[in-house]
Amino acid sequence: MTDSPRDTPDGDAAVVAASLDDPERFAELFDRHAPAIHRYVARRLGRDAADDVTAETFLTAFRIRDRFDPDRAGVRPWLHGIAARHISGHRRAEVKALKILARTGTSPVAESWTDSADDRIAAQSAARPLAKALARLSAGDRHVLLLFAWADFSYQEIAQALDIPVGTVRSRLNRARRKLRAATDPHNPALEARIPEGEPA
Repeated sequence: MTDSPRDTPDGDAAVVAASLDDPERFAELFDRHAPAIHRYVARRLGRDAADDVTAETFLTAFRIRDRFDPDRAGVRPWLHGIAARHISGHRRAEVKALKILARTGTSPVAESWTDSADDRIAAQSAARPLAKALARLSAGDRHVLLLFAWADFSYQEIAQALDIPVGTVRSRLNRARRKLRAATDPHNPALEARIPEGEPA
């Protein structure tokens, strides 16, 4: 996956740099990226927690913006990496919600996975085994899998977001897919071998 024109040294990265002298410029990044961060966190933790985690993510990003390295990561992976650390702070809540979904078939978190009632009904049969399998993944494996499946990140972007080598991304993703495949429908889209653009097969 390639960076968008705004997520380049002439775009988002330039806004981060400009915000060091003009802090109000940082609001541009919030306006541009907060909806995607909120959607991603809502799928992980539910809409209520997503409000808090999104706010925490941008407050943290603002505080550490002087440490942003445009040569190492784009703004989007940087922000999702910060969000992932805040999500980890809610790890128990995430695992508890997944276990409730696995046991009962209903969860306010899972309701945010799909937008329409028809989609929710269609997804309900797959949701219980998927939730059970997701709950059993390590936090690291779950972060990698869901950044890949829900944030549509490339291996390189996941590596940048989580500050881990690309090889670790590959091994975690393969391990997570194997575990989910064993517990769920092997044709689940999250398990399909989508190779991001620019990645070797």
